[in-house]
Amino acid sequence: MKKLLILALAVLPGLLRAQDTGAKSDTTTYLQEVVVAANRWEQNLREVSARLTILSQADIQLQNPQTAADLLGFTNQVFIQKSQLGGGSPMIRGFATNRVMLVIDGVRMNNAIFRGGNVQNVISLDANAIREAEVVFGPGSVMYGSDAIGGVMDFHTLRPELSTAGTLQVKANALVRYSTANKENTGHVDVNLGSRKWAFIGSITRSVFDDLRMGSHGPEEYTRPDYQMRDGSADIAVTNPDPNVQVKTGYDQLNGLAKFRFAPHANLDFTYSYHYSETSDVPRYDRLILKNSSGVFTSAEWYYGPQRWTMHHLAVNYRADLILFDRARFITAYQDYSESRHNRNFTGSNRNRMTERFERVPALSFNLDLEKQLNSRMALFYGAEWVTNQVESTAQRRDIVTGTLSPVSTRYPNDSEWRSAAAYVSMRYNATDRLTLNASARYTNVYTYAPFDTTFFDFEFTEATLRNSAINGSLGAAVLLANDFKLYYNLSTGFRAPNVDDIGKVFDSQPGAVVAPNPTLTPEKSYSAELGYTGQVAKGLFIDFAGYITLLDDAIVRGPFQFNGQDSIDYDGTQSQVLALQNTNQINVLGGQFALRYDFWRHWQLQSSINIQVGRERDPASGESFSPTHVPPTFGSTQIRYQNKKWTAMAYVTYNGAIRAESLALTERADSHLYAKDADGRPYAPSWTTWNFKGSYTPVKYLTVDIGLENIFDIRYRPYSSGITAPGRNVIISLRARI
Repeated sequence: MKKLLILALAVLPGLLRAQDTGAKSDTTTYLQEVVVAANRWEQNLREVSARLTILSQADIQLQNPQTAADLLGFTNQVFIQKSQLGGGSPMIRGFATNRVMLVIDGVRMNNAIFRGGNVQNVISLDANAIREAEVVFGPGSVMYGSDAIGGVMDFHTLRPELSTAGTLQVKANALVRYSTANKENTGHVDVNLGSRKWAFIGSITRSVFDDLRMGSHGPEEYTRPDYQMRDGSADIAVTNPDPNVQVKTGYDQLNGLAKFRFAPHANLDFTYSYHYSETSDVPRYDRLILKNSSGVFTSAEWYYGPQRWTMHHLAVNYRADLILFDRARFITAYQDYSESRHNRNFTGSNRNRMTERFERVPALSFNLDLEKQLNSRMALFYGAEWVTNQVESTAQRRDIVTGTLSPVSTRYPNDSEWRSAAAYVSMRYNATDRLTLNASARYTNVYTYAPFDTTFFDFEFTEATLRNSAINGSLGAAVLLANDFKLYYNLSTGFRAPNVDDIGKVFDSQPGAVVAPNPTLTPEKSYSAELGYTGQVAKGLFIDFAGYITLLDDAIVRGPFQFNGQDSIDYDGTQSQVLALQNTNQINVLGGQFALRYDFWRHWQLQSSINIQVGRERDPASGESFSPTHVPPTFGSTQIRYQNKKWTAMAYVTYNGAIRAESLALTERADSHLYAKDADGRPYAPSWTTWNFKGSYTPVKYLTVDIGLENIFDIRYRPYSSGITAPGRNVIISLRARI
């Protein structure tokens, strides 16, 4: 941290001198874009001292994503991992899962059972009901608390629109979409009713996905030559007539949204929202393709039960010229999340017994955010947050022949708790017309409690109580140079307190290995520095670059452990090596993100982006160093876009670098069945490139036809760390109507 402060002091004088160079000019539309994720209030991009990217509703509609995970992937700056079709785990700057933050309409989605392994909670959001998404790169702990180490993904859903006339205003949108790669059938409708003071918007989306077809040209290891099925009272393996079809990947999803808005006068606004999402059973594809050393499937069935998420959300916005604030926002939300896991062995003594584990997490949160303009140059933002989670975890073993139920160990300690209380303050100071300084601090206290049941495991403890607190800060500067060009730097700290998943989970990380609880964990602490520049460098040419480094101390990682003096135990009928999460390692991630946009002709635009990151994870005890799990290969995209009043067309290339066998993370080597094999038979992630096209045509005001052709050359590839192979050649056709 001392080195980061020295860097700040060294760079700041140069920024102060830079603000006097060049003649003053109006900022471009690009730098005047308004963002909210960076400090929880609206702020011009020119004043933000951190890198972020914005996805507008027009961008989302052109890309036509099937899920919110796919939406993030289309930024070409967030890497998406998938273990099954009904999934998507974002990776940002070498961090993922419980080290990145999901925010929906100002409310954190991360809960007490967000795990270090890949999570699929982001698909609970309806991509067709999102009006804008922002991704803030780097630690966001000052604004969002524990977990926001790699970045923050802030989603803003459809908002009820009031009428500007004296009559009732009615707007409606409808969408139907079909995709060939997984025979997707999606229908969506949203309706807005607005008067001068009242407004309502309702949205519903239904999607049905069949088994996903992969490409025809690529590694044979990715194909599905056979699959398992039930034949009477026996499980058998049958030949797949088309190995490019990933049998047992399809699922269904339903999303709903209802928002009511009441604005009694211009300075007061109430909005109540109800969000609903539910999937069907979702097959866990990466487990279904796993075989033992004899070439026999390990699982006859492995699927997630219906994933349900609901949220009641109340937001109150108030404007007043008061001593304490000019603007105030109060948000309270109640979320209810449930999921389950169902697996049954293909062979062995438990082959007729389905192990079923169920989790439910009710979460209640309160946020108060205040803004005060102290003078013409200085603004103060401050607020408080309180969050509480309960964890309900039950389990049973069901004999699929007799229907007999028997008890089995739960995944988490039942009736566990996780609570967080925090207060923050942030200052924005416009030192000159060209220089903005940002400074923030936050105090967070996290309480975690887990009671342990000794029925199935003779734990040495019956309960665990952790109380952790942290003070995090950030310091940044943004200077507007000549030609509408912004230079910025940012120093920040972050942390992640252990949650219930960290300290109390018992589960099989892979056949033959079991993760045991560890109630002695302490928080992870991060230190990050970022230097970037963005804006217009020549007529029609815009660039956006950021270089960064993040250091994570006391990293919570999985490693060998002992349970009551034993390094292996029986778990669900399998003798398994004991592992546990421990504060043993240090993780360093260094990288750069570069993007450009060139408006080179009247209706034509070129865009390109590339993301390069490298990382090392070091065990201080042994001195061993290796690659962290969530650092993806170099990836990016280049696109040419044409747009006029009726047409938008985009041809683009996406590309990923390779990760060689010796550079593959240790955890990934353990899942070698997910990877291609090099000349020596070692697992590795090959590079890949796809060519694609998207187009949108509006023949009349109320009708739009969208068409897409993805992976034109039918390449067979599997994104890094993923358990499912990506779609092959995919034709997307959608029809949108609006009134």
